[in-house]
Amino acid sequence: MDYPNFDLKSVETPCYVVELPKLEKNLQVLAGVSRRTGCKILLAQKAFSMYSVYPLIAKYLDGATSSGIFEARLSAEEMGKETHVFSPAYTENEFDEIVKVSSHIVFNSFSQLKKFKALALAAGASVGIRVNPEHSTQDHAIYDPCAVGSRLGVTAANFEPNELDGVEGLHFHTLCEQNSDALEATLVAFEERFGKYLHAMKWVNFGGGHHITRTDYDIPRLERCIKYIAEKYGVTVYLEPGEAVALGTGVLVAQVIDIVDNGMKIAILDTSAACHMPDVLEMPYRPEIAGASLPEEKAYTYRIGGPTCLAGDIIGDYSFDKPLSVGDRLIFGDMAHYTMVKNNTFNGVPLPAIYVSDEDDSTTLVKMFGYNDFKARLS
Repeated sequence: MDYPNFDLKSVETPCYVVELPKLEKNLQVLAGVSRRTGCKILLAQKAFSMYSVYPLIAKYLDGATSSGIFEARLSAEEMGKETHVFSPAYTENEFDEIVKVSSHIVFNSFSQLKKFKALALAAGASVGIRVNPEHSTQDHAIYDPCAVGSRLGVTAANFEPNELDGVEGLHFHTLCEQNSDALEATLVAFEERFGKYLHAMKWVNFGGGHHITRTDYDIPRLERCIKYIAEKYGVTVYLEPGEAVALGTGVLVAQVIDIVDNGMKIAILDTSAACHMPDVLEMPYRPEIAGASLPEEKAYTYRIGGPTCLAGDIIGDYSFDKPLSVGDRLIFGDMAHYTMVKNNTFNGVPLPAIYVSDEDDSTTLVKMFGYNDFKARLS
């Protein structure tokens, strides 16, 4: 992990720091794919909704994709380009608002399509239907839309071709942090089940989960997949990565606030896995800490935990070259995506501040949160 060199004393903890040069580098990679293939690439806001950097993102991407009315509004107001929205089910109240701000609306079922299609078309939106290729390529059941019993996407057995009047696109989303070989395998299943309908479509959306900006990602294979579908069926291909936009661009800085002993040294930080990096518990995974290694690899091993009352609020066990002390600051790597969008104020723990850093490693405060942010979520 390439950690930043900014002065740790220049930021309040806990905080996220997004490095603008790294973000722009990712965007340039994505824009290159778009330029070479003619595809359109959208920011998946469910992974990264830091709208203060939307002007930068808008220079490279074609818009954003949304999971409901609030994200759709954010895209329309702050990005100002294409706004795509998909939800497993829309309510009547929110749909009246969604059609006002969305360029593309994707339905999860034919029953919802029949209910809302006329409103979407009247508003000038391009209408799509999400399909389920029924081809799993991953081991994380919680992130597998193709699992048996999944509620996401219409299966071939439930597809209603007689209801496609006015439908301009097909959408599938099956990947999670995967390489383009998984997409290639998925396309075989997708074509087998739904390819015959693509000839009448204007666009197809390959969804997200493409780790395009990862160093080992096979971009040429991705581009072959895009060109193959685009040329065979005469459609515009969309991709909607979220994590790939922010991958490797941000860190979370935390401070040691106490050290206790219960069979091993335990460092309690002012940041929380449960509150500030929930994927550590949900995925689960072990984030990197600058200068730290696996337990016992270095001289001093600590369990790193948060300040909440949740017994399982543990980030992991790490070893360090020298003992930790109260007041030390730790840098957690790759903390821009699925952090700010999922953090919470459980136990009244404050939300981390948000900073950006520039090429000269200077830091600028974007937003600081306080008591009113906690109180406003309650009643």
